[in-house]
Amino acid sequence: MPGAGGLDKLVLTAADGARAELYLHGAQVTSWIPAGESLDRLFLSSRSQYKSGVAIRGGVPVSFPQFAAEGPLPNHGFARVSTWSLVRAGQEPFGTARAVVRLEDAEATRRLWPYPFVAEITVSLSGRALEVSFRVTNTGSTGFTYTAALHTYLRVADVRQTVVRGLRNARYRDKVLGADGVVETAPELRITGQIDRVYYSAPDDLQVCEPLRTTSVRATGFPDTVVWNPGEQAGAALNDLEPGGYARMLCVEAAAVRAPVKLEPGERWQGSQTLTAG
Repeated sequence: MPGAGGLDKLVLTAADGARAELYLHGAQVTSWIPAGESLDRLFLSSRSQYKSGVAIRGGVPVSFPQFAAEGPLPNHGFARVSTWSLVRAGQEPFGTARAVVRLEDAEATRRLWPYPFVAEITVSLSGRALEVSFRVTNTGSTGFTYTAALHTYLRVADVRQTVVRGLRNARYRDKVLGADGVVETAPELRITGQIDRVYYSAPDDLQVCEPLRTTSVRATGFPDTVVWNPGEQAGAALNDLEPGGYARMLCVEAAAVRAPVKLEPGERWQGSQTLTAG
C-alpha cells in the first residue's frame, strides 16, 4: 500500500496480532508492535523524510556495502536509499508473518561499487519476536568485501534511564573519544551522553533494560555490535530528528565492521537480528 511520501510499504500482520511495517525504500522496517501490545517498539522520527535518495530516520535501516563513513562510498552505503523489489509476503502455516525483499546490482550501484550481487532482507514476526535476516550472494566473477549493519533504532521511554546488559568484558572502539581496544568493565552500560561504540566479537545475546520493560537483542552471523545515540547536542543538529528525539531512542545494531566480510564468486553470507519484547 502507499506509505508516507507515496513510497510503497508492506503491512505484515501475524495470526496472533503482531504487526510490522516494511518500506521497499531501503528494505526498511519502520514499525513493530508485538502481539498483545499497542505501542511501537521501534523509534521513528516524526521528521523522517520519505523521498528518493534520502534515508528514513528510524526503524531498521540496512547499512551495505559500507558501514557509516568508513570508506569511499556514501554514508552507510546505498542499500538504505535503494528501492528493493518484493519477492513474496504473507502468513506462514503456523501464523508467522514473513516478507522477503531483494536488491540486485544495477547501473546506479555499479557506479559506486562495481560488483554483481544479490541482497535479500527477510522479515519474520509472530508473538513477541521480530527477526530481520540479511543475506548477500556474490553473483560475479571476482571476490569482494563489504561491511554491513542492521541499524536498529529501539524506542525507549528515556535513554538516560536505559541500560544495556551483556557487554561486560567485550572490547570496543569508541568513536566519540577516538579510542580503540577499550575493555567494557561495567556490568550495565548506561547512556549518559553521546555514545558511538563498535563492540568487537560481542556476545550474541544482549538486553536493553528500562524501568518497566526489557527488549532482548540476539545477533546471529554478525560478529560485532554497535551502540549509538547522538546525545542532546549532536541530536539537535540532525535536521530529520525531532526535538528531544535522542532521549526516546537507542540504536543497538548487529554489525560486521571490524573485519569486512569477504565473498568469493558464488559464495553467500547471512546474518540476522532477533528482537524479543519482554
